[in-house]
Amino acid sequence: MMSANSVLVLKVGGALLQNEAATLKLMSAIKEMGATGQKIVLVHGGGCLVDEQLAANDKQVSKLDGLRVTPSDQIGIVVGALAGTSNKMLQAAATKAGMVAVGMSLGDGNTVNATIKDPRLGLVGEVTPNDASYLSFILDQGWLPICSSIAISAAGDMLNVNADQAATALAKLVNGTLVLLSDVSGVWDANKQVIKSLNKHEIETLVAQGVIEKGMKVKVEAALEVAQWMGKPVLVASWQDTEQLKTLAQGGSVGTQIQP
Repeated sequence: MMSANSVLVLKVGGALLQNEAATLKLMSAIKEMGATGQKIVLVHGGGCLVDEQLAANDKQVSKLDGLRVTPSDQIGIVVGALAGTSNKMLQAAATKAGMVAVGMSLGDGNTVNATIKDPRLGLVGEVTPNDASYLSFILDQGWLPICSSIAISAAGDMLNVNADQAATALAKLVNGTLVLLSDVSGVWDANKQVIKSLNKHEIETLVAQGVIEKGMKVKVEAALEVAQWMGKPVLVASWQDTEQLKTLAQGGSVGTQIQP
């Protein structure tokens, strides 16, 4: 499924950051893969940390259709949690694993174009790929880019971007293979069994039945969008099973493949 020189874009959720052992395991797996010449971009969210920081500042969390609403009085806290703490925690883990990591955000190096997604969501961004120079430079050094999902609009607004969509934009930018890693091993059917492969029609059916809902619905729809755009499958897999990643790097099949 992967071409030999394809960049692997790994997206991890905030839940990973609350599990130090899993983070270190993931980093050592990334280091092993990097040692074989595999180029990797790590993209992260950090919803749990954002929620903690907002609560500590007496701010309410509200969501619309599974997406976080980010009012202007919260964006500073969100940026601090994502581009700051979450990003540096992952960078520290990468350094501990013996890698050279570059912490970055979507706002760096003109990497993406960002606009406000929907005024009802506040300072939430929609991003499209723009310039791969900065990412390519980091990858060419053999370094690991660790990218937070904070973007900056042309008007200078700091924007909170859904991390799945952030990873999608970067995968499009480098024509990479996108792997959405979460704390589940793939998309489950009604009996909690991992579905090996899903296409648009099957996804629509499962969403209508309520089998795929909330966060997983956003994840699967983001995966489907990029699969269609790139004309190749996107993977939904688990960071808890680092063997999955090594299998993937060797061209094996893991998790759920979302078909274009």
